[in-house]
Amino acid sequence: MKKTLLLSMLTVVVIVVSTSGFLWLEYEKFTTTPLNIGDEGYAYTVVAGTNLGKISKDFSQQKLTELPPFYLDFFGRLNGRSHLIKTGEYLIKPGTTLPQVLEQFITGKVVQHSIAIIEGMTAQQLLQAVHDHPAITTTIAKPDSKTIMTELGQQGLYAEGWFYPETYYFPSGTTDVEFLRRAYQHMVDALDAAWQNKAANLPYATAYEALIMASIIEKETGIAEERAQIAGVFVRRLQKGMRLQTDPTVIYGIGEKYDGNIRRKDLRTDTPYNTYTRSGLPPTPIALASIESIEAALHPADGKSLYFVATGKEGRHYFSSTLREHNNAVRRYQLKR
Repeated sequence: MKKTLLLSMLTVVVIVVSTSGFLWLEYEKFTTTPLNIGDEGYAYTVVAGTNLGKISKDFSQQKLTELPPFYLDFFGRLNGRSHLIKTGEYLIKPGTTLPQVLEQFITGKVVQHSIAIIEGMTAQQLLQAVHDHPAITTTIAKPDSKTIMTELGQQGLYAEGWFYPETYYFPSGTTDVEFLRRAYQHMVDALDAAWQNKAANLPYATAYEALIMASIIEKETGIAEERAQIAGVFVRRLQKGMRLQTDPTVIYGIGEKYDGNIRRKDLRTDTPYNTYTRSGLPPTPIALASIESIEAALHPADGKSLYFVATGKEGRHYFSSTLREHNNAVRRYQLKR
């Protein structure tokens, strides 16, 4: 009797030890075995309503792991975290294990897409880029200025100039309005901060007028150190009642008809943006301005120059304080006389 009892106990011990050993080995495999993923990684999207059980089966069916499909689901439930997974597009990197995948899904480390808003581009170019981006969810069929600004709660405000140039990162599924609201608010905040620290005696009644000036500066030069000089020229012209006479505003007024050449008749054709025929600033910005151009508009360089002309060298300009000097510079750099 005692011998039989001892044998039974030993059998139980052997079974427990064997089972424990097997479970430990399986747990080790689960925590250390990387998924079958190539060097480029594996894209997986957790859609709304997907649970960890479905994900486990997907991984098994797609041959990402040879472990039983219930392991991941069981592990998540055992830790009380299976319900914490977040929807989104994920890139699973080579060498990732199942527990690490679960952690990635729980922390929501989704793929980040990007759009670069480049200074000098127009708002319409930006709206089209957002509309065409494959990771952006389109909610507005026609991406025009009026519709977009209405959606942003800025009905009646013209879109040009109101989006801050920067590279923006976002997850797949971000809506066009969400993206644009972020860029719009960034510009509002940046412009407000810059306006609070503006130089004295500037010819702007509002921060919006400074934004208009900044957009002109942005289109006039790509040379960082020239921005404040060009701002100085335009500010002095405004203060003296002189017309700005800047080609980029004329080109903006021509619109889609502009073919790359600006002609004398274009300078004489009146539009709201023709600063050869109209005094003061144009009615709106003509492009998306960088913070550097905004700062230049609000902190123009001192001096006496009232004119400038492109030299044709590295995008630079020659600055003049008198019309005679300017005409000589035009003959030298533009007419090659």
